Parts: sequence; C-alpha cells; structure tokens
Amino acid sequence: MMLNMTMTGMDSDRPPVLLAHGLFGSGRNLGGLARRLGESRRVISVDMRNHGDSFHDPDHGYAALAGDLAQVIAAQGGRADVLGHSMGGKAAMMLALTQPDLVRRLVVMDIAPFAYGHSQSGLIDAMEAVDLAGLRLRSEADARLARHVADPGVRAFLLQSLDLKADPPRWKFNLPALRDQMPQLVGWPVAPRGGFTGPALFLAGEDSDYCRAPQLEAIREYFPQAEIRLIPGAGHWLHADRPAEVAEAVAAFLD
Repeated sequence: MMLNMTMTGMDSDRPPVLLAHGLFGSGRNLGGLARRLGESRRVISVDMRNHGDSFHDPDHGYAALAGDLAQVIAAQGGRADVLGHSMGGKAAMMLALTQPDLVRRLVVMDIAPFAYGHSQSGLIDAMEAVDLAGLRLRSEADARLARHVADPGVRAFLLQSLDLKADPPRWKFNLPALRDQMPQLVGWPVAPRGGFTGPALFLAGEDSDYCRAPQLEAIREYFPQAEIRLIPGAGHWLHADRPAEVAEAVAAFLD
C-alpha cells in the first residue's frame, strides 16, 4: 500500500524533496517548508501510515516507516532529498542508513537516533476519552478535549486530525496501533552506524530537550559527516516556532 501524498512545487532537474511529519501529525504540518522548497523544487508531502488519509497497519516500527518512504521514492524516480521531523526524522534516518542510494541529502529536525525515555501514550488516552458523539463544531471538540489536555497548542495540533465530516466523527489516527507500538516509536532499533555518507543537516530547537548532549553524541556516531545546527528561540516544533529561519536553512542546504 502506498502512502497518501500531495505533490506541489515545480519540476526541476534535481530529485524531489520528500517531507515526513511527526507523531500525531499529517503531511500538511510541514506546509510552510513545502511552499518555500516548492519555489524551485518538486515537493512530496506524505501522511505517514496510521496518520491522516494513509492506510492503517498494526506495524508502526521504523523499518516499516522507512519502507513506506522508500516505496514513494521508487515511484517518483528512485532518488530524493528527504526531510523528517520527530517520528518522521527517525524514519528518514532509518531509510538513509539502510537504503542510502535512495537519499541524496538528508535533513532531520529535532530528533536523534536515540531511545528516549518519554511516552506519548497520555495523548492517546486523552483522545480516546473524548466523547465524539454529536460533534459538529471544532470549538466544541476543543472544549471536550480541554478536559484532558490543558495546552491549547497541543489541542489545536491534535484536532487537525479529527474528521468532523465523518458520521460519527472520528480521529484519523490508528490509536490502538500507535499505543501498541509506542515503545518502538520512542525507541531506536538496531541500524548500521555510518551507513549514510551523503550530506546531512540536523536542526535542533535550542529550547527543546530532544537534542541535548547524549542525543548529539548519538547523531555524530551514526552520521559522522552531519552538520548540526541549533535554532535559537525554538522548541521541538522548530518549523512552527521559527518558520522563516528553518525554511531558509533547509533551502540553502538542499540547494
């Protein structure tokens, strides 16, 4: 099965740019980057499996996610520049390390090849606890979700994937699979170190705790050629916190 994807931008003599979003997101989360890169490149934005309008599958490990990206690249000419944020960044790294011939340049945003100790299962609990019956307005959905998630920014992010047109309304996520696979999602599987020798850019939010000293060490271990850059004033969603700066850094690197 192929991921749901949106193609934007203009044709050029360079390979396309493939954008892979993070957990609980969708392809449109990286829309600002897609618009900037699309000024001179063809851009492919995908919904990762178990997200958005892509297929549901019980396997949400990084080998499977990397395989999905490889299938998209193969269908679009066999080589691409690949950018991933968070979960999508881990999938992009796994692809680059295991099938390096498919990746010309790699950009990873605020994640490392590292087994983290946190879990996002609490957000799955929150979404499953929301009574979706009779929902028609996003404002009402926000009010119901607010009983379980205090941060309005997190609620707005999650509600992008609530389908209010469905009868009854539904979350687009495969929540049971994501809950089951959470240890794999926050972890990091066995992967070849140094298997990707192409150019790699790692952007990290200076205010984020995803790329501190142990994670930066892991990046250098797996990608010894990597350029690592901290974005001041940015957290984990650095492309939302500093959109222009991140977009220009990515465009310059890919050019």
